[in-house]
Amino acid sequence: MARLLVTGMSGAGKSTLLAELAGRGYRTIDTDHDAWTLPDGRWDEPRMSRLLEEASTVVVSGAVDNQGRFYDRFDHVVLLTVPLDVLLDRVSARADNPWGRTPEQQRRIAREVAEVEPLMRATATLVLDGRRQVTELADVVGGLLGEPG
Repeated sequence: MARLLVTGMSGAGKSTLLAELAGRGYRTIDTDHDAWTLPDGRWDEPRMSRLLEEASTVVVSGAVDNQGRFYDRFDHVVLLTVPLDVLLDRVSARADNPWGRTPEQQRRIAREVAEVEPLMRATATLVLDGRRQVTELADVVGGLLGEPG
């Protein structure tokens, strides 16, 4: 049983990893959906606090400004990382999310890789290469979580 945050830049593979973990029976929350993120781009702190108080095993995915306020409530903070060119290729090609295709959005991604990802790396308990097969990544994360419950 564990509470785990999967974080990383847009296109690093967070949603793909969450889908694999959900398929294995783990409870997953993608904070890009279902109003976990407020209009200002931050997590709904009371809602996230309730989730982390109530859930003994959960995988949360996201990359928001206030996520660090919750690190002490996660057993593991896993950073998925890939090189910038891979991120840009992935966000340009994905069919389920148009964000990241414009030149302005791609400049933002590059800036965040340079400025934000090092902060995430410094506070992560585990850094994983998002270019690995999703099944391998899920095996590693599943090992941190224990059996689905």
